[in-house]
Amino acid sequence: MNSLDGTVLVTGGAGYIGSHTVRSLREAGRDVVVLDSLEFGRREAVIDAPLVVGDIRDQDLVTATCNEHGVTQLVHFAAYKAVGESMEQPARYWRNNVAGTVDLVEACLASGVNDIVFSSSCSVNGTPAVNPVTEDAPIQPESVYAESKAMVERILYWYGQTSDLRSVSLRYFNAAGASFDGRIGEDWTHSQNLIPLAMKAVLLKDRRLSVFGDDYDTPDGTCIRDYIHVADLADAHVKSLDYLAAGGATTAVNVGTGIGSSVYDVLEATAAAAGEPVPYDIAPRRAGDPVATFAEPSYAQRTLGWSAQYGLTEIVDTAYAWHKSQVELGR
Repeated sequence: MNSLDGTVLVTGGAGYIGSHTVRSLREAGRDVVVLDSLEFGRREAVIDAPLVVGDIRDQDLVTATCNEHGVTQLVHFAAYKAVGESMEQPARYWRNNVAGTVDLVEACLASGVNDIVFSSSCSVNGTPAVNPVTEDAPIQPESVYAESKAMVERILYWYGQTSDLRSVSLRYFNAAGASFDGRIGEDWTHSQNLIPLAMKAVLLKDRRLSVFGDDYDTPDGTCIRDYIHVADLADAHVKSLDYLAAGGATTAVNVGTGIGSSVYDVLEATAAAAGEPVPYDIAPRRAGDPVATFAEPSYAQRTLGWSAQYGLTEIVDTAYAWHKSQVELGR
């Protein structure tokens, strides 16, 4: 049986990027089952896919889920992702992100699942010496979180050498935005990302945004990042599964737009969406913040047939509409 004919197991599918990917898979006609602990995920974000509540380290549960639902492919999002916390509680990240992935992969292999799309991160490259960042840039993580992603990439590579497993590690740049119909989006409760924080500052009148440094060697003095719409990111996962089903070899792929946007660019776009300026203060630079990082996306186009369809305007407009709706609902 072609692996596209079976079900996709999505770990962490009740989370932000996971839920958008589940939706894209369903729209592509794929059967999906979600495994999520709901520690950070939201049950309602899964919408119409079956949800199994549990842990990726529970091999019996993973095996039973694969067998019951006829799983043939895996998309693996489930991981802790707070950089600061990873430096304070490293064992939490080694156990869940690294050892947990080994448990998950072993259970999947035992169930005949050999195609894996892994949620990696551009943070595996640390502070890049050259922009745009290509896939052969040095792997030099600067946090336990980033190291956990780099480790899993290597683990998947070696599984590919010792078994029939093949994988695509997608190195995300800065995922942002919400669904265009406003049905699902990012929970800003725990987010430390710029766009949700800018939304908080403009929608909640009791706070201001901190801009960490305005004296960098960039056109406007603020840091530059590559923001990618979550809908584009979800599409990259669907195309990665198609690539593996067609016999594609294990690889790592940068997923970004190739366009760098500064902090002030984001604030201007947010002000345009909200019809009012974002209140902010200049704060000292943060240690470890790269001056600029953005992707060279041509390998994704060549390998997966994927390229970003949306830019900063769509990202900020959908994010603003989503967060405004949540504030109005009292969430």
